[in-house]
Amino acid sequence: MQTTHFLLDVFICSLGAYGGPEAHFGIFYSQLVNKKKYLSEEELIELNALCSILPGPTSTQTICAIGYKVGGKLLAFLTLIVWALPVIVLMTILAILFPYLETHNLSIDFLRYLAPMAIAFVVFAGLNISKKVLINKPTIILAIMSGILTFFIHATWLYPVLLLFGGFVMIKIEKPDLNISDFHIKPSWTFLFLFILFAVGSYLLMVFTGSLLSILFYEFYKFGYLVFGGGQVVVPLMISEFVEKYHFLSQQEFLIGYGLIQGLPGPMFGFSSFVGGLGARDTSLFIQILAGIISGISIFLPGVLLIYFIYPIWDELRRIQAIKVALKGISAVACGLLLKTAFMLIFTPLLPITQILFVLFFFVLLYTKKVPAPQL
Repeated sequence: MQTTHFLLDVFICSLGAYGGPEAHFGIFYSQLVNKKKYLSEEELIELNALCSILPGPTSTQTICAIGYKVGGKLLAFLTLIVWALPVIVLMTILAILFPYLETHNLSIDFLRYLAPMAIAFVVFAGLNISKKVLINKPTIILAIMSGILTFFIHATWLYPVLLLFGGFVMIKIEKPDLNISDFHIKPSWTFLFLFILFAVGSYLLMVFTGSLLSILFYEFYKFGYLVFGGGQVVVPLMISEFVEKYHFLSQQEFLIGYGLIQGLPGPMFGFSSFVGGLGARDTSLFIQILAGIISGISIFLPGVLLIYFIYPIWDELRRIQAIKVALKGISAVACGLLLKTAFMLIFTPLLPITQILFVLFFFVLLYTKKVPAPQL
């Protein structure tokens, strides 16, 4: 009975989950801590901190870790399904309908406002995050450095390198206690093995088959373990790979889809289903549906496997001061990447002046909080 009640509460969280991890944290606190008391406020804060330093979708990992705490591995898996499946299905349907509207000459003029709205969300998120993570000179320098480097160097591998470098720099500066000799850590190695197996196996499958579905699984699985934070952080990676490299969709289509996900409940990583679905628009309906679902599942999979690996040793990890210090640098780098993306989207040559004005309009609405984000 508790399992059913918990999953219902997860579904309620999913229906109210607009925005990024910070907004989701408030929903988790209200529904799972304050109302139902599945865990304490301190436990929620600690779990969120743990997931923030892991690659993958922070809010999805946090709620799956809560499910693990409440009912073990099976409930954690069911939590993922209830939390993520609705937005995966919705975004797959939207990807199917989008080219249908264009082919049949149906009006989609209203969608032209979604591109500047999406840019406004990126700018707003970047400025909000910067207020919280750029707290001193080292974090500001890290953010500026990461933004400049990724502006001139378009390489996927650079993102995780910079994030790890940011954590290393903060450890060197603050010099926390690194002694872990007293810790007795016994992780569940099976899930780490599965994490690596999927990474290597999907790459080999893509190389040897070159099929669309294998490309989508590999690329989104890769994003799932390269990205720290929420869905906003994955935007520059997706643009680089799917717009500029594979040409699965145009930048305008990308921004429209990103605008749509802002108005839908659920984790923002569900945006991957829209990208995957559009990437398969020239195939059959069955393949397009499969592409959307596979894209959604693959981007969530590595983060959840890491939770299965890490959670059993969390009580020991939470005592390591170096992890908390490293997070400051990791967050600063992620903020720099987000601000760089906002700059590139605003000043792209393809964006007309009228849409730049709409970006400003939507940003003012968000900043003044005159209109809640979902209503935009």
